[in-house]
Amino acid sequence: MKITGYELFLVEPRWLFLRVDTDEGISGWGEPIVEGKAHTVARCVEEMFDYLLGQDPARIEEHWQVLAKSGFYRGGVVLNSALAGIDQALWDIAGKTHGVPVHQLLGGHVRDRVRVYGWVGGETPEELAESAASQVAKGMTAVKLNPCGHLEPLATPAAINAIVEGVSAVREAIGPERDLALDFHGRFSGAMSRRVLPLLEPLLPLFVEEPVLPEFSQDLGAVVRSTSIPIATGERLYSRWDFRSVLSDGIAVAQPDISHAGGISETRRIAAMAEAYDVMVAPHCPLGPIALAASLQLDFATPNFLIQEQALGIGYGDSSGLLDYLADTTPFTFRDGYIDRPTAPGLGITIDEDAVRSAAERGHRWRNPVWRNADGSLASW
Repeated sequence: MKITGYELFLVEPRWLFLRVDTDEGISGWGEPIVEGKAHTVARCVEEMFDYLLGQDPARIEEHWQVLAKSGFYRGGVVLNSALAGIDQALWDIAGKTHGVPVHQLLGGHVRDRVRVYGWVGGETPEELAESAASQVAKGMTAVKLNPCGHLEPLATPAAINAIVEGVSAVREAIGPERDLALDFHGRFSGAMSRRVLPLLEPLLPLFVEEPVLPEFSQDLGAVVRSTSIPIATGERLYSRWDFRSVLSDGIAVAQPDISHAGGISETRRIAAMAEAYDVMVAPHCPLGPIALAASLQLDFATPNFLIQEQALGIGYGDSSGLLDYLADTTPFTFRDGYIDRPTAPGLGITIDEDAVRSAAERGHRWRNPVWRNADGSLASW
């Protein structure tokens, strides 16, 4: 079998899909994307196919090594995200070739269903509580929220109290039988995290995500030691080398993104590395259906998996496309807060190519917001 071609599709709300074709009529799908830099990643994918055209798609590890390491300049979010989408598509082809889901090629499933969480949004404690109750009504057993919007580097007592009040409202709405996770989104300085985290401890969050920006990962150890709340990070770490220091610093949950951290191949290695540090894995995935399908395949084959993010209701624009681009939405059916093991070959989904092509005619130029502090300086979004 040989790789004969590829197509890229810029689709709303902010995604990039890749289809890889072979001379035996088997095609695989991947999602190579950096949110807000889709066009940049698309050009990188095109450059990588100068090497891939004519190659055997079954040599997934060989292609990963060449694409990741043969250039003088390596790594980073753009190169690794382009590689990630290609890697997903090659695993999809491999599964379809052998007539089995990808998780079977990874050693078989270690669980029968995967737990997922739903997103909670709102500006006031009342709105947050209502959103959380809505997720519970859908059957979710866990929710996640950003506990604040824009935050000054050292916020006022009123702003801190508002954070605690909002999270408290969600805890009250979902009760003690369900979990809530918090995403600080890198909006907190290390000092702010150390101030706020102890105030949230009585609410028993499942974890707190990105309490510092990735460029301050060397400070995570101090944050970990300041609180009993499990600390999570990893959506902006793109390889096992990026994860080395944070694993040894004592994080509880690693969150690699299968569309940023080198695809299924590298994310699997990160998960295995995390297991050696007694760290659970909760893959980051505020993306489209291909990225979610690839994440789920890995989840079913990963012993130290914790919970899976998914984009429905995430609030970064209309996320209905997560289902609209599928010919059959059954693989993403949530039942009691879980997704059952997919059994279809490859990534386990069938893409509606007509819907994808129609959306690609419109395209998108999604950009994240630019936030400012009260004095006009740039703030972290």
